[in-house]
Amino acid sequence: MDRIIGVFESNDLLVAFVVVGGLMAVSGWLSKKLTRGWLHGSAIAIILGLALAYWGGWVSGGEHGLADIAVFSGLGLMGGAMLRDFAIVSTAYGVDLREIKRAGLVGVLSIVLGVLVSFAVGAAIAAAFGYTDAASMATIGAGAATYIVGPVTGTAVGASSEVIALSVAAGLVKSVVVMVGTPLIAPLIGLNNPKSAMAYGGLMGTTSGVAGGLAATDKRLVPYGAMTATFYTGVGCLLGPSLLYVVLRALVGG
Repeated sequence: MDRIIGVFESNDLLVAFVVVGGLMAVSGWLSKKLTRGWLHGSAIAIILGLALAYWGGWVSGGEHGLADIAVFSGLGLMGGAMLRDFAIVSTAYGVDLREIKRAGLVGVLSIVLGVLVSFAVGAAIAAAFGYTDAASMATIGAGAATYIVGPVTGTAVGASSEVIALSVAAGLVKSVVVMVGTPLIAPLIGLNNPKSAMAYGGLMGTTSGVAGGLAATDKRLVPYGAMTATFYTGVGCLLGPSLLYVVLRALVGG
């Protein structure tokens, strides 16, 4: 047993991929069997991941969840900034600029408005809870956009690890809410065609939430919503630590 554990610890990143892959497989099965697709597998995976992270931190007494357990230490690298930023770049490279033109002016405006509104609401809530410095407000505001934009912005502007964690939490809550809520509101807002899916993806922005919600609504709409949501993430990562942070700093000071 010690020899097997030693092999796992020596190949911690591979173990991390196996654990995440297994978690996704279980989540997909639970989604299909228990909710009949109403709650997407990604939402279940996020909830289970948070539960496992809490359990790992409680058992190990550490601050990094399952990554504090030696066998699962590869999760720290897999979920770290390097692979996160690589995923952002690779996703952006997978988008054809010509495709966004199909959404027209509505698609472009939805992306810009989605980022600005989410950022403003998140920053306002941060200020209401006492985070009144520009770096914290910008980080939590960016997290309200998506849980990817939050850490990117926080790292760039020098926010504390506590604030960055809050930004991730805000983005995860938004992702789950969008996943669960999309099938419920789709009939009310006419979310039944590619153009509306593009506008919806641009306004919501959370790629995992939009993709999961649209998959539960109409699988044919997923590529359209995910495309503008991907652009949303890119625009957020560009504007969050630059223009929006500068404007926020001018309004509230350093």
